[in-house]
Amino acid sequence: MSRTKRITLGITAGALALGAGLGVTGMASAATTPSPSATSSTSADSSASTDGFRGHKGGDRGHVAADLASKLGVDEAKVTEAIRAFREANKPTAAPTEGAKPDRTAQDAAMAKSLATALGVGESKVTAALTEIRAAGQAERAAALKTKLDTAVKDGTLTQAEADAVTKAVEKGVIGGGGH
Repeated sequence: MSRTKRITLGITAGALALGAGLGVTGMASAATTPSPSATSSTSADSSASTDGFRGHKGGDRGHVAADLASKLGVDEAKVTEAIRAFREANKPTAAPTEGAKPDRTAQDAAMAKSLATALGVGESKVTAALTEIRAAGQAERAAALKTKLDTAVKDGTLTQAEADAVTKAVEKGVIGGGGH
């Protein structure tokens, strides 16, 4: 392999490692992915929250509840309690099977139905609000990643081509960081 190819490969690997690090950071600060119900045939990471968003163990620390309460026109305490009740009812019963992914669509539908019932709001209204909140979070994470990559390019840590490759990898789901 030529020296130029090895250098390019090394730089690309470094960019991907940086992207993976940013992705892990983004996922850790984002909202959590829902866990499957006890009747689901697949299981999710037991540290994941069941509020439909990724992030810290235990959930959204009130951000999703506040946003959801605002969008639905209901009391935040009621939303917080409804999310807590849903999580309790849907705690995973087993460790995840390696490579298995939970059915996100089914989980989101179950959560929307549960919250709609608990809050006395239409299920479609809850689904739409959750979708808006998730999209806003993804846009924020994408903007933060772009800012970090732009800074790395400006500082000479990455080339623009490497930053573009990281962005594309995130968008395609190859590495974490906010794309879906």
